[in-house]
Amino acid sequence: MSGYDMPRRLVAEALGTALLVATVVGSGIMAETLTKDTAVALLGNTLPTGAILVVLITILGPISGAHFNPAVSLVFALKRELTARDVALYIGAQVLGGILGTMIAHGMFALPLLDASMKARTGGAQWFAEAVAAFGLVATILAGIRFQRAAVPWLVGLYITAAYWFTASTSFANPAVAIARSFTNTFSGIRPRDLPGFIAAEFCGAIIGLMLMAWLLRSSKEAPPLNPEAEL
Repeated sequence: MSGYDMPRRLVAEALGTALLVATVVGSGIMAETLTKDTAVALLGNTLPTGAILVVLITILGPISGAHFNPAVSLVFALKRELTARDVALYIGAQVLGGILGTMIAHGMFALPLLDASMKARTGGAQWFAEAVAAFGLVATILAGIRFQRAAVPWLVGLYITAAYWFTASTSFANPAVAIARSFTNTFSGIRPRDLPGFIAAEFCGAIIGLMLMAWLLRSSKEAPPLNPEAEL
């Protein structure tokens, strides 16, 4: 458990999510400005996002756990590492921080601070991709904490870098980031009306990830005997 009080933890979550979104949106704007090649622009969006995750998780993880993601916070609540009140506060801080991050990115590029996206991202394949992205993120975090806690910032950064390219949705994997990206009509945007499908898929993928990893990471010493009578 963090040794920091709740106000500091909430500021860490808001700050981390703001800087994450500012990086996602800002690098997307920069990439779109520098090239008309979509593949190159996506690469220019991917690398800064993976890099900033390594930085943010390293510096803010000791304070709040560095969730920056309502789906991740829900997973830790289901693991009983956060109370219902804590997770509600975390999610509020993450959503507000994410919207602030969009405003920061827009301010740096002299764009309207908030601008509803018109970029369509919808359909079964996109939703399935988001479920896969969130599943993989949760699996990476939980296994990383179990086996190599110090490597978690790198594991998450590398996973998201890869997931940008192997998922059809470019791996939002984060309801707060999805909401924030609905306020930018730029390379990384998503139409507000497409949010419900993305958010539902992200939460479902995260919960499935928790369920599988809870079983997979339980060692034989922790598992109940297959035949309890044999222990008598």
